[in-house]
Amino acid sequence: MNFKEFHASLNQPKPPAGLSDALTALWLDANEQWEAAHEVIRDNSDQPSAWVHAYLHHVEGVLWNADYWYGRAKKKRPNCSTKEEWQQIVQALTS
Repeated sequence: MNFKEFHASLNQPKPPAGLSDALTALWLDANEQWEAAHEVIRDNSDQPSAWVHAYLHHVEGVLWNADYWYGRAKKKRPNCSTKEEWQQIVQALTS
């Protein structure tokens, strides 16, 4: 699935089948389901999941926790809006 297809899927009632947990969490977050997104991602330890976990805490505004997860993902908290960050992560995970 590419970025355009993923973005188009946001109008569906549920995430497309076969998405990774990281993309499922981003889909849920985009559909204003932060808690469900966090539930999907919180027990995963792979790098993409850690990146999404960091993003979710960034959205939440708990920066110390976000920074912990950015470290686990080997990323730095970006200097952009969380909307732009969401797009960057989705693009990276769908390319």
